Amino acid sequence: MEQKSAKKKRIFDIIQIGNTSDTPSRVFDDVLIVMILVNIVMMFLQTFERFAPYMGIINVLEGITGLFFCVEYLLRLWTADLLYPEEKSMGAAAWRFAKSFDGVVLLLTILPFLPLAGFVVFRMLRVVRILRLFRVNQAFDSFNVITSVIYDKRNQIASSCFIIFILMMASSLCMYSVEHEVQPEAFKNAFSGIWWSMSTILTVGYGDISPITPLGQVMGIIIAFLGVGAVAIPTGIISAGFVERYTEMQASSDPRDLNIQTVYIDFDSKWIGMTAKEIEEEFGVLILVVRRGMSKILPKEDFRIARGDALAVHIVDFTEWTEETTGE
Repeated sequence: MEQKSAKKKRIFDIIQIGNTSDTPSRVFDDVLIVMILVNIVMMFLQTFERFAPYMGIINVLEGITGLFFCVEYLLRLWTADLLYPEEKSMGAAAWRFAKSFDGVVLLLTILPFLPLAGFVVFRMLRVVRILRLFRVNQAFDSFNVITSVIYDKRNQIASSCFIIFILMMASSLCMYSVEHEVQPEAFKNAFSGIWWSMSTILTVGYGDISPITPLGQVMGIIIAFLGVGAVAIPTGIISAGFVERYTEMQASSDPRDLNIQTVYIDFDSKWIGMTAKEIEEEFGVLILVVRRGMSKILPKEDFRIARGDALAVHIVDFTEWTEETTGE
């Protein structure tokens, strides 16, 4: 039983993305990236008639990558209890992974390989495979910064998108009212106005639909100027978020303001498998940076600690920290 548990733990360590301190895990990450890229390339090549003579090879390569994804999915379900040690049973842990974002994306990735793939909806799911590249990229610090900024500014971004939506609806109805009588084929209904307003507000300007009346052209100029400002709103919000994040990173690197300690996660550490939020709440320790192999990661609340990590932590509750580390 212990040998089986050790083997399971070893497989869990290998399939964890971003564990660059472990050579087999790093090799697995590289193979995973190659499989995803090969699968996407094969998916594109299947759309070219000139590659019809090589369709057999393309299908074989796609089948190999699909088999790899299926095995990976089963392994992640099998080791889910190590990913979620707080779950009471293996089945509960597997279900938690299955309904997580990573589990859903991986499931949608392998569904097109099933016999039901003949249906159009399942063929469309092949596009989901591209999302797996985001899953791999989460191990890198640059992607974590982008996602954290978007998450922190989600309310402001949603508000700006709502403003753009209102402007699009108003401009489409106004343009339809002005242009419908003179060019009924171009502005057949309000949806035609929505298409025009979208291409104008987002400064794409396809030109397939355009106003010809003087009033419509004046409105088009005004709406185009408003569109430039509307699109700039979410851009400014995200840019400000990057500046704030960079300032926080600079401040957290100043040892005069923080009680910073370096913690190395050994095999028997209690923190293995715990999230950054759980460690902060239970031990009073704020994890600032995680060094995993050659990568430096800015952990989010749901980031899980793995064996071999080196943590730069800010000790919020020094008394509780001392008791935990000394065992007193």
